[in-house]
Amino acid sequence: MELSIREIGYGDQSINKKMKIYLNLFHAIVSEIHFWDEYSKNEKSKKLSSFLEDFKEINTLVDYFDDFAANLDKKTLNFFLKSVISP
Repeated sequence: MELSIREIGYGDQSINKKMKIYLNLFHAIVSEIHFWDEYSKNEKSKKLSSFLEDFKEINTLVDYFDDFAANLDKKTLNFFLKSVISP
């Protein structure tokens, strides 16, 4: 992430400030979607809309995250961690 900020053209002093902004935004998003499975589709759209104001395909994004969560529930952790060695 730091390299991406540098590529945009921010200097050393600005990078710490931008990283702090991004981390605070990340934590705000995580706290808002913590109970994702308990929200209705309308509530999910509102949650995402508060962070993606100009994004027009919010319902498509909600469907994507719902499908992704359902896909994660179907598979074990070992499926995602190829380097796990079975005893």
